[in-house]
Amino acid sequence: MDDFFTINDAAQERDQLTANAPLAEQLRPRNLDAVVGQDHLVGEDGALKRMIVAGKLSSIIFWGPPGTGKTSLARLLANETDLHFKAISAVFSGVADLKKVFAEAEQRQRTGKQTLLFVDEIHRFNRSQQDSFLPYVEKGTVILVGATTENPSFELNAALLSRTQVLILNRLDSAALGQLLTKAEALTESALPVTDGAREALIASADGDGRFLLNQAETLFSLNIDEPLDSAALAKLLHRRMAVYDKDREGHYNLISALHKSLRGSDPQAALYYLARMLVAGEQPLYVLRRIVRFASEDIGLADPQALVQALAAKDAYDFLGSPEGELAIVQACLYCATAPKSNAAYKAQKSAWKSAKQTGSLVPPQNILNAPTKLMKDIGYGDSYSYDHESDEGFSGDNYWPEEMEPALFYEPVDRGFEHKIRERLDYWEKLRRDKSD
Repeated sequence: MDDFFTINDAAQERDQLTANAPLAEQLRPRNLDAVVGQDHLVGEDGALKRMIVAGKLSSIIFWGPPGTGKTSLARLLANETDLHFKAISAVFSGVADLKKVFAEAEQRQRTGKQTLLFVDEIHRFNRSQQDSFLPYVEKGTVILVGATTENPSFELNAALLSRTQVLILNRLDSAALGQLLTKAEALTESALPVTDGAREALIASADGDGRFLLNQAETLFSLNIDEPLDSAALAKLLHRRMAVYDKDREGHYNLISALHKSLRGSDPQAALYYLARMLVAGEQPLYVLRRIVRFASEDIGLADPQALVQALAAKDAYDFLGSPEGELAIVQACLYCATAPKSNAAYKAQKSAWKSAKQTGSLVPPQNILNAPTKLMKDIGYGDSYSYDHESDEGFSGDNYWPEEMEPALFYEPVDRGFEHKIRERLDYWEKLRRDKSD
């Protein structure tokens, strides 16, 4: 009747996979109990488990990050409920494809066989294409299972949302990703050639994406590695850096380094000398200004918030006046930065925060501080119990704003110089209020 394959056909095809099949495909779970990381859906009290036990499968939208099992769950649902499985991608399908799918589903329904239609990247269908699903979902011609990485509240029609149940898939945590690696080792009958530390780093690099992790593991299995790789060797192997460009103007970089170090060392005389050396030699004034603007944030920061204002004002003045009149504004910014109180607290805070963000990946903020502009988002708890600070004593609620899986971190530590001394007093006071609240 058509070129669609049933879920049983798919299972038979999986059994016949050759050694060249991707590892992620070979490790697709064959039953719900083998699914990792989504116990809230497939556990005894999970929504999918309840549907299967009841023998009543409704149309579903799977919403979750990449590599969390949306496609695998759709296949398993078809298998568990004896439905014909058909998968399409909104990236490659159009109106003609949808018409064909619906016509064949209607013909199949007349023979007593219902169709589970899995639509990957369903949010990529436009509004009219999404509307085309409505009559077939209402009549039960198809059980629609859509998959999306985008918020359904914004990307899917309200009419389609009202006819489906949105189920959220979680990013895979370290334990779930570790289970995947164990399964991969059992299937290949070999251990990953990495140290324990490198194994943890490999899991962290996946950022909750099981498919990415298995692809990385497959690369490691395919290599002839004699000794287990440590974290540094693993990073070098799997994440090669771009080559650094050649610095063929050594004098240019020596002078800009001398200017930056003189500014940091609060020596306005030396800073002015190196500034003059560069401009007299024909350096582009805007290049020097870019370096001074950077310095104002990196080495002064909030110790004197006016430093960045002065540096940007110098840029505007030079743009307006040009050379040589505008160069005096550059001198003014240079002298201001050299004589300002210094702090690299903001710079250090940025580096620490960026490092933490890369290590922790896509942890979700606590639901109480998430906006809930749609009914769906309110129903799943977004914005519940949010404390509006302006209605609290001292205009400070002391609430927790960190992801549940993460301990609060200390990135920004102001120094006792300049305006940052005032900031430190303010932060210390707020910390006291937090402690008082928790006591």
